[in-house]
Amino acid sequence: MNKKTIYIIFLSALLITILFHRQSLGLNLVIFEFIFLGYLLFSKQLIFKKKNATYTLLLVITAVSTIFTHSIFSYIMHFIILIIFIGALIFPNAKSCITNVRLSIVSIINSQIKFISNLSDSELQGQKIRTYLWQSRIFVVPLLIILFFVVIYRGSNPVFNDIFIAVNTFFSEKLSFLFKGFDFLLILTFAIALFLSNYFFIRTSNINIINNDINASYELKRKKQNIKRNSRFIALKNEYKSGVFLFLILNLILLLLNIIEVKWVWFNFEWEGQYLKDFVHQGVYLLILSIVISIGLVLYFFRGNINFYKKNRFLKWLSYVWLVQNAMLIVSVAIRNYWYIYYFSLAYKRIGVFIFLILVAYGLYSVFLKVRDKKSTFYLMKTNAFVIVLVLTLSSFVNWDNVIAEYNFKHSDRAFLHLDFLSTLSDKALPYLDKDMGELSRIDNLQKKKFLFDEEYMNTYEFKKKIEKRKLLFFKKWEKKGFLSWNFPEYIAYKKLK
Repeated sequence: MNKKTIYIIFLSALLITILFHRQSLGLNLVIFEFIFLGYLLFSKQLIFKKKNATYTLLLVITAVSTIFTHSIFSYIMHFIILIIFIGALIFPNAKSCITNVRLSIVSIINSQIKFISNLSDSELQGQKIRTYLWQSRIFVVPLLIILFFVVIYRGSNPVFNDIFIAVNTFFSEKLSFLFKGFDFLLILTFAIALFLSNYFFIRTSNINIINNDINASYELKRKKQNIKRNSRFIALKNEYKSGVFLFLILNLILLLLNIIEVKWVWFNFEWEGQYLKDFVHQGVYLLILSIVISIGLVLYFFRGNINFYKKNRFLKWLSYVWLVQNAMLIVSVAIRNYWYIYYFSLAYKRIGVFIFLILVAYGLYSVFLKVRDKKSTFYLMKTNAFVIVLVLTLSSFVNWDNVIAEYNFKHSDRAFLHLDFLSTLSDKALPYLDKDMGELSRIDNLQKKKFLFDEEYMNTYEFKKKIEKRKLLFFKKWEKKGFLSWNFPEYIAYKKLK
């Protein structure tokens, strides 16, 4: 690492500190990352190969998305894409985004070590900084030992603890003028900025992770074992018979379950005013667990040489039927979730169930391809990891708080309106929660006729009072925000409410 890189790291840390000190996430994130990408392009560190171009595009889109959705989910997905992007800079030819993530995470720590090592080799007044640090040990080590024993004595003797507090208070009051106006948060922000800048600009590689990726194959290879051929064939045949027996019985059991699900859930479900938590939660969790285990069973039996067994066609067809029947379970879970939303409105977990089902459905399809085309587990992990990232990234583009608030009030004539939950939605949803008492009273009358629950929920008066209080707090908070913390959803919310 040369001096130029050290200068760039400190300039980056200074820029991050200016953009983010005492500011919330908003426009500042996009400004910094566009400068970062501009530097990578200018210094020719960003090579637009196929995958690099994909992750660069996703990074830009998700960065812009954080301004237009401004949700925790959108920020989480953006930072995940950023981690993958840094990994792609380290090793542009990686076959899987999992490799990028592994390289990136290892680099987080290694880059700090490399920075400290290089910085300690730098010279100050003709001597290396490492020399100054080594000489300072004669003061630092005794101070740490003293501090250690003071902590022990404070915990063991209350009189000593009172004396220590009195002495500490005395000196704090006498020396407070020295720290008056001193911004400790500024130092903390710069330290975090320096940590991130090391991660962005040093980027260390790991040869073992890279070699694992290079040597990984999309296709399964026959494993040769150093045992007698006859005994190996018998073991393979027994495993085949075990698989046929297992999948045959499981298919028959699952067929019975699917018939019940189709009859009871798909076509004959009737709601009689009861809670649907048990109907959905227990059913969803158990069915999802069943689907995940089902995928695991197929992967277990088709993990090795049974893929090359010439008479494995019947087992393959049983596994296909098994996967199709599990796809039917996915439909059943989706229908259960639909009825839950129909009668109890939208919530984060109910949206999350649909997203999860999309991912599981693709997982089943990828397992089918693995069995049919003799694909490796690496292929399975690589394709599913990318689809998970893509689906979750697309999901993060939606302003779910606004969708939930708007949908739930719109369908309050037939679906339960959980005011306790709605009152906790983010500030950007406030325009959709800001209802007059006349409308809230009308909704309350409809709700009381339709839903006769024993549990106590927030009434419309309490809801209105809480939203009004939140509006005032939001106005104060937004008006104090600087340009760097600007985001579109809260800007629109402020304009609508004003």
